[in-house]
Amino acid sequence: MTQAMRDFLRERNIHEVECVIADMTGIARGKILPKDLFLSEGEMRLPKSVLLNTVNGEQPNNTPYTGVTDPDMICVPDLATLRQVPWAAENVALVIHDCQNFDGTPVGLSPRAVLRKVLQLYAARGWQPVVAPEMEFYLVARSSNPHEPLVPPLGRSGKTESGRQSYSIDAVNDFDPFFLELSSFCKLHGLGVETLIHEAGAGQMEINFTHGDALELADRVFLFKRAVRETALRHGIFATFMAKPMETEPGSAMHIHQSVLDTETGKNIFSNDDGSASALFFHYIAGLEKYTAPATLLLAPHVNSYRRLSRFMSAPTNVRWGYDNRTCGIRVPNSTPVNRRLENRVPGVDVNPYLAMAATLACGYLGMVEQLTASAPTADSAEHVHNELPRNLEDAIQRLRECKALGEVLGELFVQAFCEVKELEFATYSRVISSWEREHLMLLV
Repeated sequence: MTQAMRDFLRERNIHEVECVIADMTGIARGKILPKDLFLSEGEMRLPKSVLLNTVNGEQPNNTPYTGVTDPDMICVPDLATLRQVPWAAENVALVIHDCQNFDGTPVGLSPRAVLRKVLQLYAARGWQPVVAPEMEFYLVARSSNPHEPLVPPLGRSGKTESGRQSYSIDAVNDFDPFFLELSSFCKLHGLGVETLIHEAGAGQMEINFTHGDALELADRVFLFKRAVRETALRHGIFATFMAKPMETEPGSAMHIHQSVLDTETGKNIFSNDDGSASALFFHYIAGLEKYTAPATLLLAPHVNSYRRLSRFMSAPTNVRWGYDNRTCGIRVPNSTPVNRRLENRVPGVDVNPYLAMAATLACGYLGMVEQLTASAPTADSAEHVHNELPRNLEDAIQRLRECKALGEVLGELFVQAFCEVKELEFATYSRVISSWEREHLMLLV
């Protein structure tokens, strides 16, 4: 345990420490330890199988991935992630851990390790990715009945939104107490939130993050989701990061802006010295064009994700690219040469942020390494192109399993295990009889 960590806990009079890791779904798992025990232990042990939970708490046969004995892994705290938990009743700290085998090697099933692996591939070539996520989410009225549709909450005006209020300042102000406390929590939690806007859906908001290191941003997104949910509960409402929570409203995305720097010069490798777009820029785009479809399982990881990826609902159904073209899955915003970047619009906000970052960076990496050729940019609407991405979870699982290149970059054992988790999740979902089936089939067929 470092002296800096001891000083942090002493100066803030911390009583307990939340020791957390992210499983494949992006759910926080771990232990809450008294400060003295945390300092004396220096690490945490958890079964490797904890990483393999489905979103509903089941596990596939984990023997091929963890061994027949279901062994422990060592979870080592990362000092850079140490934070105070601002909403806790007492002085509580939180620290994200890295999962290691007993020989010190990373556990390849860990989402944080998967992202680290991709970043190491970049580093070996003298490259440093820079990312900036945009996160959409909905505020909804509290409900204890999962069979009832979600509805927007009452604002301080005492009314729900009667229509879509895209970019409305007044609609945001209707939830001022919530956002003021969320802003305070984000500042205390060191999350680096930059901009708040009201998105298109009723009760739908968007938060933008300052650009930075991919691992740090994934950590911040991971923690931000919890901060939003905790703040919402304190204000008598729910916050949801489902990709498509309401039938008639747009889905929620986590668009990822990305560029790459040369680690020696600090220059953006997407631009030449004369300001023109570089060959690597177009190779990167081509990588996204080729590999986003097989990587979709990591960008749309749940059955609900594919309800968002539908035509005419402000979500991409293609991997075309274009300049400032929001109908394309890959958008190149207007920018100066120094800030040249692209935006992957396919990921939903329901992703595991470590895996979404790893997946989109892996696609671009493969494009640059394989020196792929990008298609011509799409200048008009790409809404008519709607058959380039998987249409459902089952299709996405098959596409990822068959992509050897992504398996090599992300780790073949991880890809196999992740597909197993998602297959079990899909099987569980497929047994559910929906209200639509009861309404339209029970007495009519």
